[in-house]
Amino acid sequence: VYDLDMVLTDSPGGTGGRIRAFNHLLGGSGISFFGRKDLASRARRKFPLSLHGAPLLLPTGNTMLRRSLEQWFETTEIRPLVVGEFEDSALLSVFGQRGVGLFPAPTVIARAIEDQYRVQRIGDVPDIQENFYAVTVERRIKHPAIAAICREAKGTLSTAG
Repeated sequence: VYDLDMVLTDSPGGTGGRIRAFNHLLGGSGISFFGRKDLASRARRKFPLSLHGAPLLLPTGNTMLRRSLEQWFETTEIRPLVVGEFEDSALLSVFGQRGVGLFPAPTVIARAIEDQYRVQRIGDVPDIQENFYAVTVERRIKHPAIAAICREAKGTLSTAG
């Protein structure tokens, strides 16, 4: 039951369950869209309107990011063609690298996404904020490794979330 010291997640941990968990907001990031060079060059021209009808790879509907994206699509009247839904963001990025579709990722890791998956950044959507949390069994973080991770994350992520 107490085998994990910390879980990093994009949403606060639930209040139910056998374990009392504490949510520590680390910060947030806007969202950027990425794609293989051929897709990115076309999509960059009239971004974000270019996402209308474009093939998109998205996280599954049970994520905060997906719900935020759906709301943003509704508000902006952009109707992408969803060609894949993924639980795993790394797998989603690999499909994006292969040119299956465009995909979103946190702006704060844009350079790493571009370098690792050899894709290009199309544009940013600062209206969508993805927050990150450390969920622990400690109200006040005492473990030195967890404290170091949280300090580094708070120094990197925006606090506007």
